[in-house]
Amino acid sequence: MSEVEQKPLIVRRLEIKNFRGVKKGSVDFQGHTLLVGGNNAGKSTICEALELVLGPERAYRRPIVNEHDFHAGRYLDDDGNPIYIKIDVVLLHLPEEMEKKLFSKTRPWSDMKGGFVDEEGAIPEASDGEDVVRALPLTFIGYYDRKEDDFVGTTYFAHPVEELGEDDEHYGKPFAGLSFFPRNWKTQCGFIYLRTLRTGRRALSLQRGSLLDTILRLGDTGKESMWESTLKQLSSLTPPIGDIPQLEGIQAQIKDRIAQFVGLSADTDATGFYASDLTREHLREVVQLFLKSEGSNYAVPFNRLGTGAVNALVFALLTHIADLRGNRAIIFAMEEPEIALPPHAQRRIANYLLGNMGQAIITSHSPYVIEEFDMANVRAISREDGALSSDGVPTDIIKHSVLRTNRRQLAEAVLARGVIVAEGDTEAKMLAAASYMYEALDNSGAYTPLDLMGVSVFDADAQSNIPKWGPFFGALKKNTFAFHDSPKKMWTATQTANLDTYHHNFESAYTGTEDLLSAEVPVSVHRRFLKLAAKHPDYPTDKGYLKAAALDDEVIALSKAVLKAKKGSGFAALLIEQCETLEEMPVTVTQFLKKVAADIALSKSG
Repeated sequence: MSEVEQKPLIVRRLEIKNFRGVKKGSVDFQGHTLLVGGNNAGKSTICEALELVLGPERAYRRPIVNEHDFHAGRYLDDDGNPIYIKIDVVLLHLPEEMEKKLFSKTRPWSDMKGGFVDEEGAIPEASDGEDVVRALPLTFIGYYDRKEDDFVGTTYFAHPVEELGEDDEHYGKPFAGLSFFPRNWKTQCGFIYLRTLRTGRRALSLQRGSLLDTILRLGDTGKESMWESTLKQLSSLTPPIGDIPQLEGIQAQIKDRIAQFVGLSADTDATGFYASDLTREHLREVVQLFLKSEGSNYAVPFNRLGTGAVNALVFALLTHIADLRGNRAIIFAMEEPEIALPPHAQRRIANYLLGNMGQAIITSHSPYVIEEFDMANVRAISREDGALSSDGVPTDIIKHSVLRTNRRQLAEAVLARGVIVAEGDTEAKMLAAASYMYEALDNSGAYTPLDLMGVSVFDADAQSNIPKWGPFFGALKKNTFAFHDSPKKMWTATQTANLDTYHHNFESAYTGTEDLLSAEVPVSVHRRFLKLAAKHPDYPTDKGYLKAAALDDEVIALSKAVLKAKKGSGFAALLIEQCETLEEMPVTVTQFLKKVAADIALSKSG
């Protein structure tokens, strides 16, 4: 396969057992992937699990796992036997040279069949399918070793499995017969994990796994001699730190005092002060990048700059890492790139990652990041009783052009706890306004508005579109509500089935929102609305204006005509905003809002 045709190395599947809050679960990736879900749904756990399997620097952490990494903190069963953390990863599209050297470790994979095609009982011809490619299965096993009284963990090639005899010390263990997946192959995978929340503490330090350390590792020129040279210079500073007059006196006193109890060298420098422990690891901890910000001639440690500036520096380093990797793979995982960045910077980072990383796996709560992703690459993460779920969006029922057109709405809906699919712009704006007014007029304080409940209002653009959005948002495991008029013709069987996927499908008794407002809002509110609307630059002057002596029926008729003429312009919301008491609010709308609030509250308690 030519270099141009070579697809980037990607994580295709991740399976997790007994890790953190996940007892069991799996995630399928299709190239770039956006992980969305509520707090503590398991998004960070997914990234951490990938790092355990693929991260070249993770093995330096001691211990590599601890008590809190095991699900529910249980690392031993009731009989005292170890409970294992097991994380399986399937890699696709290995670089040509890597695939040649590791061919015996790979297995045939088919996306059409959703897995390996050489399972027990499979026919040989199954490996000849057009979409079959070689996949590299890897597994991380972590457990408590009672003999060593320590937690250990290792990444292995998951294939092939060597048969072991019962007398082998590893017989019966989940890693029995597996060969070690060494660090040099992890480096070839190019996995980088950036925890944005910790940027200010370590991303620009020289600690193992930091961005600067990654750049040093990728450059791979002279980093060993760098540490040796630096340590020698620190140990032979001229003049030594101990020659500072105040320290020199203390040093002499300490030497005399200690010499009474401890045998010291006769050298004059038997005691001394140094700038560090003079070890590589300590240097990694203490050496920091200093910067002078614009308009300042004073250098400060990077973490003393503003959070936004630090994240901008992180972005700059990411571009450098991409250049260093060149055509080699980068599997890049990043948590919440939006932190402390304005919208345009969020979009810029998302765009860069999608365009320059072989695979970007991102968690985010920002609509500005989410809208840069194709909906087909969104995975809704949820967790219940330790079972992790990862659900894709059924994009086959919504045209791609529609998804792109509605990407900002969709980005907001993806983040929401619940979604109201409104028939059109008029209904969407009216419901939002009614929610705010309900909160303002509810003296009891019992009502929670839609935005504080985490409910997004989605404009379906037409009544006929209401049914198809039900399965779409249902797949994202949202609490879904439909709000629409009574249809002018019967729903089809397919439309009815789709409407049934909503948690609550509200069908108004009226054939239009204007009819609803005309029937349920008091005439006094309509009078206030017409007086205010007349001053609006978009008022439909051809409909005439409110007359002081107008009868109630005439007021309602004029208000209805104005609402219809300016459908979708926000006039229906303007009318709602003229209500001065809850009793003046349209009953149909308030009852619907109460239903939404009750269902959301129930889902939270459940």
